[in-house]
Amino acid sequence: MADYQVPLKDMNFLLYDVFKNDTLWQNMPKLADHVDRETVDAILQECSKIAEQQVAPLSRQGDEIGVSFDNGKVTTAPGYKEAFNTYAQGGWSSLGGDVNYGGMGMPKVVTAFHEEMLCSADISFSLYTGLTAGAGLSLAKHGSEALKQRYLTRMYSGEWSASMCLTESHAGTDLGMIRTKAVPQKDGSYKVTGSKIFITAGEHDLTDNIIHLVLAKLPDAPEGPRGISLFLVPKINVNDDETLAEANNVSCGSIEHKMGIHASATCVMNFDESQGFLIGELNKGLVCMFTMMNFERIGVGIQGIGAAVKSYQNALEYAKDRIQGRSATGIKNPDKAADSIMVHGDVRRMLLNMKSMNEGSRALSTYIAMQLDLATYGEGEAQVKGETLAALMTPLAKAFFTDIGFENTVTGQQVLGGHGYVREWGQEQLVRDTRISQIYEGTNGVQAMDLLARKVAGSKGAMMQVFLDEVTTYIDETPADNMQEFINPLKNAISDLAELTQDILSRSAQNTNDLGTSANDYLHVFGYTAMAYIWAKMVEVALDKDQSGDDFYTSKIKTARYYFARMLPRTQSLILSAKAGSETLFDIDDELF
Repeated sequence: MADYQVPLKDMNFLLYDVFKNDTLWQNMPKLADHVDRETVDAILQECSKIAEQQVAPLSRQGDEIGVSFDNGKVTTAPGYKEAFNTYAQGGWSSLGGDVNYGGMGMPKVVTAFHEEMLCSADISFSLYTGLTAGAGLSLAKHGSEALKQRYLTRMYSGEWSASMCLTESHAGTDLGMIRTKAVPQKDGSYKVTGSKIFITAGEHDLTDNIIHLVLAKLPDAPEGPRGISLFLVPKINVNDDETLAEANNVSCGSIEHKMGIHASATCVMNFDESQGFLIGELNKGLVCMFTMMNFERIGVGIQGIGAAVKSYQNALEYAKDRIQGRSATGIKNPDKAADSIMVHGDVRRMLLNMKSMNEGSRALSTYIAMQLDLATYGEGEAQVKGETLAALMTPLAKAFFTDIGFENTVTGQQVLGGHGYVREWGQEQLVRDTRISQIYEGTNGVQAMDLLARKVAGSKGAMMQVFLDEVTTYIDETPADNMQEFINPLKNAISDLAELTQDILSRSAQNTNDLGTSANDYLHVFGYTAMAYIWAKMVEVALDKDQSGDDFYTSKIKTARYYFARMLPRTQSLILSAKAGSETLFDIDDELF
């Protein structure tokens, strides 16, 4: 198995050369006093050490041993507690946290790279830290001052961790069906009773306390999602002096035995009149929870990127070392019994598919993270535009990056052949670990419907038009001399996306089934097109810097050419499928399946 190496040079290229974040931060009053290039460089450098040296070595053993369950207690795999303590002591739990409660206040573009490093190193470990960070966002935005002072500060310090408790055995995507109840008490707290399933990091031995964010309904709450409230329910109650008190009637009933992410505890959590505290307003729980869920959805997308990066590094090292057969154009390595498999066109196709999509995904993820930063820290029109694009592209980030991520872990496995199917190189673990990313935090089909039905059709195309206008302006303003080979296909792709959008909006006005049957294809057309836009921005910078003689920029240019020639054309078949309509899907009666 190749040792994981953080792609810091590419991250710095995106941060400063392509997207000019150092200038952007200084023009944001809410960031300018504590975020600068020197600070961020130091953070990313230290993050890379944690990922490479502390977390990555745990992945194989964590997968093989996993978590254990005994009478309600969950024990993590060997080495996890020590690594988590190192992580917490380094202050990494507070990286994106509110500075008013002990957080470091770093923007999303920085925390996104941190997340990618952890996901490449070990997705299971990243889940413990990611859930706490996401819960911290909801608590910071919607919690009372008392709750933030008591709980948020300890979450940022890494002393306590958190979970998100939504799903019930009968209520997954349809959260309006939940049965967990919250009964008000005279002291202003609530007694929370119910059972939740598939709860990541619901129970473990990494921290002294676990803070559960739980969706529940009051007895007289309105039916459906309008009656859901959000509650903070600690595993251990906390005294007025902030010391730990008695247990809070929160128990883990069992853990799931899963296809992958074996070192991540996935729990059934039982609440038996557990003391809880309201976060936000009554019956507005989904608003509060979606602050965390949107963070988690983008984080899950980054899981796909992280796993794909590790898969590529494994496959590339193997392909360069593995000798099999000879080049079709003649012997390349006469001193050995065979040439490396790098000489074979199909191996190069697989590697370049992975390379172009990985680098494109990282760049597009950075662009989306910037929209979140503009929405959070920007002002005026820039903030409004950031909010629109962040909302539009959150489902894209989750579904597109995880679909591509899984594809690239399988592709990496294919490069290794039989060695990819056995445990030696770690490829089969990447395939198993990444598969869940297409399912949890809202399946990718749900994400596609969120994009097309809620965001695009729901706004009558206005949200998508914001993106289309930005790309069109870029095309019009980009000099044509050395960029024509990239601008022309981008121009065609953005025109195709605009035309497809109008076609689906027109058809769905007559038959709403067309939204559901076109949604997945539409999301992927959007993904490849958005990635083409970002690849054009990258190659524009690389062309300018290529005279330096640095192979990094030469590689960027050649990889961009591959993307536009071999990957972007995938949109053509997707467009035909999206335009096919819903008739052939609903013309078959259920009994004929």
